[in-house]
Amino acid sequence: MSHARSPHDPIPPSAAGTVELATFAAFAELAPDAIVAVDERGLIRVANSHVEQVFGHPSEQLVGRSVDALVPIGVRGVHARHRERYRAEPRVRIMGEGRLDLRGLRHDGSEFPAEIALSVIDTPQGRLTVAAIRDVTARVQAEHERSELQARLAREQAAARSSRMESIGQLAGGVAHDFNNLLSVVLGNAEFLAAHMTPGTQEHEEVEEIRRAASKAATLTRQLLTFSRHEVIAPQPIDLNSVVRDVARLLRRTIGEHVELSCELAPELPQVLGDAGGIEQILVNLAINARDAMPGGGSLVIATEVLDLSATEGEARPTLSGGRFARLLVSDTGHGMTEETAGRAFEPFYSTKPKAEGTGLGLATVYGIVRQLGGDIEIRSALGEGTTMIVDLPLSAESPHPHRGGTAPGGPVCGDGQQILLVEDDDAVRRTATRILVRAGYEVTSVAGGAAALQALAAQAGAFDLLLTDVIMPEMLGPELAVCARRIAPGLPVIFMSGYIDPQADIDQVPHEAVVRKPFDEASLAGAVRLALRSTAAGEPAYEP
Repeated sequence: MSHARSPHDPIPPSAAGTVELATFAAFAELAPDAIVAVDERGLIRVANSHVEQVFGHPSEQLVGRSVDALVPIGVRGVHARHRERYRAEPRVRIMGEGRLDLRGLRHDGSEFPAEIALSVIDTPQGRLTVAAIRDVTARVQAEHERSELQARLAREQAAARSSRMESIGQLAGGVAHDFNNLLSVVLGNAEFLAAHMTPGTQEHEEVEEIRRAASKAATLTRQLLTFSRHEVIAPQPIDLNSVVRDVARLLRRTIGEHVELSCELAPELPQVLGDAGGIEQILVNLAINARDAMPGGGSLVIATEVLDLSATEGEARPTLSGGRFARLLVSDTGHGMTEETAGRAFEPFYSTKPKAEGTGLGLATVYGIVRQLGGDIEIRSALGEGTTMIVDLPLSAESPHPHRGGTAPGGPVCGDGQQILLVEDDDAVRRTATRILVRAGYEVTSVAGGAAALQALAAQAGAFDLLLTDVIMPEMLGPELAVCARRIAPGLPVIFMSGYIDPQADIDQVPHEAVVRKPFDEASLAGAVRLALRSTAAGEPAYEP
């Protein structure tokens, strides 16, 4: 029983005898490609008319010359070795097979990309190697243009997505800023009411319910501010691997036994510039999302590596500058996402989960943290193929140092008649803050803006023990007011109130403990004032503009 010979089988000697060179040359003229036949010494015995069209050499002048005349100089030695190996064990090689980077040399010295098919024929002069050569310049150029077009479209889509997210973030940040002011008033007044009620009564429980609802609302607005990159954070050098290991211990108890969790951490990973709490939140949110995508169980892998972003790769990642980054990858074997879902996954309140199972702010919060830390996040996913979340964070040149928390030390929060200059443009927030500070034992002078604050300082030089100012105010921002106030009252302690950081506010260098985050309650506001005054008394001013 016979079988068809594979193109990869060695070519046996011709059973039909030899082919006259003249006969082969006549058939070669019918071929649509350039055809050359080469003997064992590498000399051309047949060259059809298409050779002149492709290489520029007159066909009759090539016969008897070395085939190296058609081969670029830099690869002639390699070509000779390949030719010897092919003659020792010839096989049919189909046009384009192997996808090698083959090139031909034209008569004018220029090179072109080529596809070459090989075979052999037996002639009275011996066995000849036959090459069919095709100039694929037009196709390579088309592929290059298509690749450039795809890269340009990817850059434009990334830029459009970034612009859309920026617009959504500005809207979310503005809404959250107003809500934080309102929630400060709600929380403060709920505390006042609760203080005058008997615990355990229905009225007291109703007020406590108001406080709990306001606290949940505060969490939502904080997530919105994180997404919009207007949340107050304190970037510092962080050991990313240590954070991953610590969070992994927590996650093993959180995600359930049906999900296998493993960590693949790069050794000697450089420090990243980040916020430990923010990175923990990133990991937890991504892990919970991965768990929810694997209801029947699966595998979750958290990995770290160093990313060296070249200029070419940077063009495809317009949100990142070139350089070295630490890459965090969270991969699951879940059901994956459609392209549409992946494109909208970071938008606030967008969710594919049932309404009772999430707020749609988890990935929006992750996006905000990553972007505020100067990094980037990308989704690679397909339906049925799982999801990989890729987070790139900038490296830090500094050594890690412990976080400087802003929590006031324990003990009762009370003042001793110290004079506080309170500056807040929102009337309701100003009244609430004043009541809190008066109840805590301070004397308060409250004004609505920077100009009035400077007038009060000038009129009562040396009378104030501390300046407590909002950050975002019309006419004069809080940091600007602090600089002007220090000119009138050198050494005056300054702390800020803010739940919304505007890029123009110039507050990114303010120590974290010098900022009271809105919405505040009595303990956080009065405690921050007490901490600032105690630091000043110890010779450590809370903030030096």
